[in-house]
Amino acid sequence: MSTQEQQIDHLVESLSKLTVLEMSKLKNALEDKWGVKAAAAAPMMVAGPMPAAGGAAAEVKESTEFKVTLQEAPADKRIGVIKVIREVTGLGLKEAKDLVEGAPKVIKESTSKADAETISKKVAEAGGKASVVGL
Repeated sequence: MSTQEQQIDHLVESLSKLTVLEMSKLKNALEDKWGVKAAAAAPMMVAGPMPAAGGAAAEVKESTEFKVTLQEAPADKRIGVIKVIREVTGLGLKEAKDLVEGAPKVIKESTSKADAETISKKVAEAGGKASVVGL
């Protein structure tokens, strides 16, 4: 096995041990380092009639994907907020605690409007503040 193949195998093993939160941080760090944005491939457009340049108003599309961010969790409400974070993300106790203590942090990178509103409502009921932003 070549040195390069050994390095790749070692990298795969290391990445396989990361938590979801750590993977998200890695994704963001690589996007910043390389100056790119990770996104699903967009479907190719089918050639069709082009809209008129003069009088056509631009269509405003409503977002279908939303990002939910934990803005803050007061010290006396953190335990409840940690429980909600664990429930909606599936994170372990330590990862959820780190996320809450490190607020503002992204809870869900991309989710439906209904799911985003539910998460935001649960965080608010637990005493925290969350924001929902359309993508």
